[in-house]
Amino acid sequence: MYQLFTEISNFLSGPFFTLVNQTEQIPLLASFLLGLVGALAPCQLTGNLGAITYYGNRSLQTKSQWIEIAFFILGKILVFTVLGLAVWLIGQSFQQVLPGFFAWFRKLMGPLFILIGLSLIGLFAFNFINRLTSDLPQWTGSGKTGSFLMGVSFSIAFCPTMFSLFFFTLMPIVLSTSYGAVLPSVFAIGTSIPLMIFAAIISYIGLNGSLMKKGRKLGSMVQKIAGYILIIVGIFDTVTYWGL
Repeated sequence: MYQLFTEISNFLSGPFFTLVNQTEQIPLLASFLLGLVGALAPCQLTGNLGAITYYGNRSLQTKSQWIEIAFFILGKILVFTVLGLAVWLIGQSFQQVLPGFFAWFRKLMGPLFILIGLSLIGLFAFNFINRLTSDLPQWTGSGKTGSFLMGVSFSIAFCPTMFSLFFFTLMPIVLSTSYGAVLPSVFAIGTSIPLMIFAAIISYIGLNGSLMKKGRKLGSMVQKIAGYILIIVGIFDTVTYWGL
């Protein structure tokens, strides 16, 4: 199954790799293009599909989807920036410790998608999360914290392709550039492009909170569809990364 994802990833990312090779002298552009390639890495294909499904459903329930997406991207930026700075400060020994940690965290993504999907279809509710967020400061009330943490978790879920892209392709550019500290952030933005494109399409065609007000039944149906999609994605992801 993972081999299938790899073949799809190689097919989709080939043109972007060509552009990266042509823009190595422009670090900002090369980092952004590497982020696009990273978005097409095997472990990111299902992750991005899950995020797109989740925020596509959220767009029918709230007008603040762009705020939540921004916090999702901030979560990604934080993780990649911290990792980039750590490699810069600690050196190559850091790269030898992380693969095992990332591999196990990546395995958790599939079951997490399944749990979120089961919650969306109404099988159970994350009441403890609702209670937690109700006690947090006001700025967490609209899902910003959840989106931020989702961005963090998706970024930590490395696979061999993503690991190679970040540590062995991006890091040499970072270490050879005077402003290299900002490049991991640019890379993170590149990995979020599919989600931003999908959100922009939804906003353009008018699928926002007003639609939810016109048809609660439609909103409920879309939520359940999103839940079933996440369950399917989660099962597919679990089978792939747990070797079942």
